[in-house]
Amino acid sequence: MNPEKLAHENHKLEKRLCREVGRAIVDFNMIEAGDRVMVCVSGGKDSYGLLDILMKLQARAPIDFEIIAVNLDQKQPGFPDHILPEYLGRLGVKHHIETQDTYSIVKKVIPEGKTMCSLCSRLRRGILYRVAKELGATKIALGHHRDDMLQTLFLNMFFGGKLKGMPAKLVSDNGEFMVIRPLAYVPEKDLIRWAEVRQFPIIPCTLCGSQENLQRKQVGNLLRDWDKKFPGRLENMLTALQNVVPSHLMDRKLFPFESIEVTGEADEDGDKAFDEEPLPEPVPPTTDDETGNEVPARAVIPIAAH
Repeated sequence: MNPEKLAHENHKLEKRLCREVGRAIVDFNMIEAGDRVMVCVSGGKDSYGLLDILMKLQARAPIDFEIIAVNLDQKQPGFPDHILPEYLGRLGVKHHIETQDTYSIVKKVIPEGKTMCSLCSRLRRGILYRVAKELGATKIALGHHRDDMLQTLFLNMFFGGKLKGMPAKLVSDNGEFMVIRPLAYVPEKDLIRWAEVRQFPIIPCTLCGSQENLQRKQVGNLLRDWDKKFPGRLENMLTALQNVVPSHLMDRKLFPFESIEVTGEADEDGDKAFDEEPLPEPVPPTTDDETGNEVPARAVIPIAAH
């Protein structure tokens, strides 16, 4: 690809990322005037991308909000602790490096070969909540993207027996902070490309990132395979998370199945179990004005735009 065309493609990618992050922020009212947003930066492509796009949006937003980047140095052996401070310093963004040896705790408690993610995330979460309080943060921004959210849905269905995903916005478990995921609409493949464009100084994780047989990785591979074979499927799955019909599931806490009665009147939302569920008609691929590639028409993915 010649340099001029490459620059054009990179510009379209940047526009798309800003648009999708901005849309998520508006849809879920993630950031408000006067907010101090603590962006958790791990050294991976997702958190780098999150910080990068939020800083771009901050520069053009109609409201004023503050960004402070926070990294938790967990004292993993060989961790290059100079990379993030130097990178954040070059950006000119306010930042804080918190050093806590959670690595030794995880390695001591979790037997060799067992999944470390659960304990590691609990320890990390508690520390980050404390840091957020000390810094006066009003929002905590995490770098989970669309694919992470879909993986969580399937992990909970396959292994947890729950129809539970990863929300774009929630109150922290200690009740003190609002946690937001501005990358909720962003596919991982766009973040991979953006990391290459921006040449982020990626720092590999030697804990969960080094475990190859994690269930999350298996589900991630499944979703990537679906995305290749059936373009548009992941977009429709994300849309499904925003169109829940409790009366057509089986959770008695969400819908009073035991007390429903026959009314003798027609109900458009009534029992259609014996009908074929209408699905969108296949639509010929169209050219996306942002990518220039052929993609399924977005008419079958009805996400409201702002």
